[in-house]
Amino acid sequence: MKRTDILTPIGIVLGLLMIAFGILSSSGSIGGVIAFIQIPSLVIVFGGLAAAILINFNIDQVKSMGRVVKESFNKTDQDLSELISLFERLSERARREGLLALETELEEVTDPFIKKGVLLAIDGIEPEVIHDIMSAEITAMEDRHAKGRVILEKAGDYAPAWGMIGTLIGLVLMLNDLNDPTTLGPQMAVALLTTFYGAVLANLVFIPMAGKLESKTEQEVFMKQIVIEGVIGVQSGQNPRILKEKLSAFLSDDMRKRRSEDSDDSLEGAADEAS
Repeated sequence: MKRTDILTPIGIVLGLLMIAFGILSSSGSIGGVIAFIQIPSLVIVFGGLAAAILINFNIDQVKSMGRVVKESFNKTDQDLSELISLFERLSERARREGLLALETELEEVTDPFIKKGVLLAIDGIEPEVIHDIMSAEITAMEDRHAKGRVILEKAGDYAPAWGMIGTLIGLVLMLNDLNDPTTLGPQMAVALLTTFYGAVLANLVFIPMAGKLESKTEQEVFMKQIVIEGVIGVQSGQNPRILKEKLSAFLSDDMRKRRSEDSDDSLEGAADEAS
């Protein structure tokens, strides 16, 4: 189930607050913040960035940018302990009633990757073939995610470059009008703002979002690899306890500790009910 990842908006807002703090602490007034708002500089950076993206990518990739950005604000709940418990349960039923009995268990499973793997096992596909099929799906997923993420990575490259282009434009215009020395300072400030905008967009928005998506992909690949091990373990008729221990090797020390504590609490509760 997908939920909003509040860390992304919190990080962006925090970054903007730090920038505002830096400006206010130096200028001492709201006017200092207003001085950092220049429409021509914004138009050059955003317009140039849009132009570069349109040139670099095809129409389908450009259309997908909104969805890719939205994905960086979402997170998928993935409970590794629940996943291990699921395969332990599937293994117990498969050994007791046979693989065909797992079809009823799949009615409660929402993950299509798990369903596909278990159905392959029910169909009697060889473990090596199951591994190859599911691994190929992971590879295809990684490629899809990389293609979606590259548009943010490129935007992170283009934004500072267009900021620099805007600065160069401002410097050329400034050097063409050196008759009034009093205007040099303000004109220089305006010229530098485009570099400022480009740097902020790249390092506060595009590059961090691309990094967040890459991290999510790695986590998803990790979970799917566990699913493959679980499916093959169920298909080969492994002892549920052995399969549980095998999959538990993927747990971190903290997760193992919490899982052990939950098991102890469950045993204590069962003992209290029995007494």
